[in-house]
Amino acid sequence: MYGHCYGCKICNGRACGSTIPGPGAKGVGDVAIRNYDMWKQVRLNLNVVYEAGPVSTEVNIFGKDMAAPIFAGPVGAVQLHYGDKFTEFEYNDLLIKSCIEAGIIGFTGDGTDEQVLRAAAGSIAAAGGQGIPTIKPWHLGTVGAKMALVKGAGAFAVAMDVDAAGLPFLKGKNPPAGPKSQEELIEIAEMADRPFIVKGIMTPRAAIKAVKAGAAAIVVSNHGGRVLDQCPSTAEVLLEIAEAIKGSPCLVFVDGGIRDGVDIFKAIAMGADGVLMARPFVNAIYQQGYEGVLSLVRRLKSELEDTMLMCGAKTIAEISKDMVRIPKLWQHYDAEGN
Repeated sequence: MYGHCYGCKICNGRACGSTIPGPGAKGVGDVAIRNYDMWKQVRLNLNVVYEAGPVSTEVNIFGKDMAAPIFAGPVGAVQLHYGDKFTEFEYNDLLIKSCIEAGIIGFTGDGTDEQVLRAAAGSIAAAGGQGIPTIKPWHLGTVGAKMALVKGAGAFAVAMDVDAAGLPFLKGKNPPAGPKSQEELIEIAEMADRPFIVKGIMTPRAAIKAVKAGAAAIVVSNHGGRVLDQCPSTAEVLLEIAEAIKGSPCLVFVDGGIRDGVDIFKAIAMGADGVLMARPFVNAIYQQGYEGVLSLVRRLKSELEDTMLMCGAKTIAEISKDMVRIPKLWQHYDAEGN
């Protein structure tokens, strides 16, 4: 990773700052830092006065049994951002296979080079469809062509990271790429013909539109701080977004600065059904390959189990908002921004 990522012991965005390509953030680089820091502002309510029993982190999402509510986040153009140790196919192949072995699911990325998604689709196809390809918000014609790859791979679900509209390489595309209206998302969801996930939701209003468009899940995400400077962290907006679509069949996932099992517990308590983690999986693969992912997932699962034990939750479904203390200064907005 030399020249791309510092491989910090604590991946908090401070060392890489605004370094892009690489794992940094846009502008002054404070959003990646804020993503990490704000999870630490949420505190746990220790409670061991309850009837003891075995703790289980297992969940079922989209009909898939998972060892824990953890997804490896999508990463595309790995050689550009992280170094040339792996090709796109090698990285995705390691990611998908190791995630399956660990009992979780991996998202894969997309890029201007069609080989990025093609390599991801090939890895997912080889794994019997056990992965979630992520498509950039291209023009609908391009989306249709990429959906053909997704279907050919037999992927059980597909995502679109609409927050990628802020990436430089999408600007000025012809035909145009970028933000998607509710009507366009409806069309894309119909193209998908499988659970469709909208990644890049940062307001209740956007969440409601995604639900109305037929999203099976949303990902509360600011693209790791790489697309908009000086926006809130995902931790700060998760609760209000989850509350805005509560009661709908749409699942809520979240990413951004989540680094350990304690953060995962906090996210679930604040309304998430699962979390995405990208950079920790990149580091694990670049350092130890297949075994790195298995080791990472074991650690995350152990930390999550320990936090559940000490806060009074024996299952993921028992984790609740009263098990965490959320800063009162975090303003909550409704769907109209009030």
